[in-house]
Amino acid sequence: MREIHVVGAAILHRGRCLVARRGPGMSLAGKWEFPGGKVEPGEGPREALAREIREELGLEIEVGLVAGRGTVTAGERFIVLDVYFAELTGGALALAEHSEVSWHAADTLMTLDWAEADVPVLESVRARLEAEPLSPTEQSSRP
Repeated sequence: MREIHVVGAAILHRGRCLVARRGPGMSLAGKWEFPGGKVEPGEGPREALAREIREELGLEIEVGLVAGRGTVTAGERFIVLDVYFAELTGGALALAEHSEVSWHAADTLMTLDWAEADVPVLESVRARLEAEPLSPTEQSSRP
């Protein structure tokens, strides 16, 4: 069985997390995920994550601490997903592979139909979002 190392970003901003829905040309189309992609040979996971977010979403991020790890077996592949907390630092959103993206607070994050590998990380992200709640003015001015 071949192991594939994948990285994802839990991009946090104003008490919400940016999540992406897998597009029609992707495996698991329609499922929600922390955006990211494969780590290429000779590339570090944080470097790979910044590159993937730039390529797939047109955004620049600062990659932070590990949020968690999920694994899944898909046919002859064993996929290891490491999700990192990240902060948006620039760029302009432009979807290359995903059908949509949206910002979710802790209470709605858990209601989405997630890709299996992302599920083990949800509790960590939810807890981080709840630790940084929105102020009343931020609740009415969502990005």
